Amino acid sequence: EAAGLFETLSVDGSFTLFAPTDEAFEALLDELGVTADDLLARDDLADILTYHVVSGEVDAATAIGLDGESAETVNGAEISITVVDDEVVLNGNATVVTPDVEASNGIIHTLGALPPA
Repeated sequence: EAAGLFETLSVDGSFTLFAPTDEAFEALLDELGVTADDLLARDDLADILTYHVVSGEVDAATAIGLDGESAETVNGAEISITVVDDEVVLNGNATVVTPDVEASNGIIHTLGALPPA
């Protein structure tokens, strides 16, 4: 709600969320030199968050089949998908470390790093 995404993400249908681990999120904050509160106050917070969401459910088996392709995120940007040693990697550096976490409106894949835009 703070990012103004309640309406966007509450429509009928399902989503795939690529969510960083706490460690990956902390590393990003350190790299950017900001606090979580600073990040939450950004004008482009909705764009940042929707960059990590794809419409529809994409399970790990499907994602592995998309090796070398890209997917459109909810904010309209493309995210590249590759497979390295049977692991899904987004934009060349964000590895899915915990795939296929079921949610009420889709599926979550936990990332060991945030994918660069």
